[in-house]
Amino acid sequence: MSRPLRIQYPDAYYHVTCRGNEQRAIFRSPEDRKDFFRLLARSVDIFEVRLLAYALMPNHFHLLACTPKGNLSEFMRHFNISYTGSFNRKYRRSGHLYQGRYKAFLIDADNYLLEVSRYIHLNPLRMKSKEPIEKRWQSLLSDELTSLPGYLNPSYRKAFVQYAAVLDYFGGEGRKASHDYKKFVAEAMEKDLPSPLEKGKGTGIIGKEDFVEEIKQAFGKDKQGKKSAREQPALRELAKSVPPDQLIEEYAQLVKLDREALTTKGKQSTERAMLMEVLHRFCKISQPEIGRLLGGIDYSAVSQARKRLYIKIQNEPEWEKKFNQIQGKLSQMSRLKI
Repeated sequence: MSRPLRIQYPDAYYHVTCRGNEQRAIFRSPEDRKDFFRLLARSVDIFEVRLLAYALMPNHFHLLACTPKGNLSEFMRHFNISYTGSFNRKYRRSGHLYQGRYKAFLIDADNYLLEVSRYIHLNPLRMKSKEPIEKRWQSLLSDELTSLPGYLNPSYRKAFVQYAAVLDYFGGEGRKASHDYKKFVAEAMEKDLPSPLEKGKGTGIIGKEDFVEEIKQAFGKDKQGKKSAREQPALRELAKSVPPDQLIEEYAQLVKLDREALTTKGKQSTERAMLMEVLHRFCKISQPEIGRLLGGIDYSAVSQARKRLYIKIQNEPEWEKKFNQIQGKLSQMSRLKI
């Protein structure tokens, strides 16, 4: 059986996990976890990866990561070799620490980033235990085995974890955002919600149908099971990232509107909704980031505006034509300036 295709491109989000060989422990002491964190922080820094969440279990670990440089394989290879070497030297052993290669799901961040972060943070509660669930939940809120405590209390934060990308969905990094995220995580525990990873079985992609289809088209294999980036125009488009300020200026010129009219909170127009959509497509930024650029609106307002735009484009041919023309012109302009 062939190995699953590694999908890599700039600013992609992943759920990553590694399991100990033969289900054996990869942490034997608190010092092992300190080594793990030290080497993880170093690898994150070297490969410029954004780590959003983690969970350390006795015989495996989970990571939620974004790769601005599209280098997940290089990052994981370096990190796993580093920790394996450290572990083997300490315990005077040799050979593999992990069971095969790491496993990774590509994530449709706009729709599943929050669910995957919650799944990772609740992993310790899935272990068999005689302790009451409430007691284990209280322990989880302050235990460094996951990044959850840092989301709820700044004093628990680790320098190598970037909390903003998740907390932005709740309005920022303030106390209210932390409180709302805690409620969001607790909800899954209380209702025993299904794992979002089920969504990725068979495809390796946790996402809605349009996202999965876009990725499949960009990374599909040929008859020989290979397809290079040079042969994939869609992949080259995925890899691009235009500076948001540059795109806003170019877009304003194309639609002949002042930048202020497009980016001020409270303004609503089809042109503004189209700006949200092209920022998402060309700049590879999240809906909370788009909201900040357009007057500090909530990510849900961005989502609703984009949905309304899709409906309008589907039902009104003149707007579909206009949107396609704008996309084409922006693509040409950005290709010259990026």
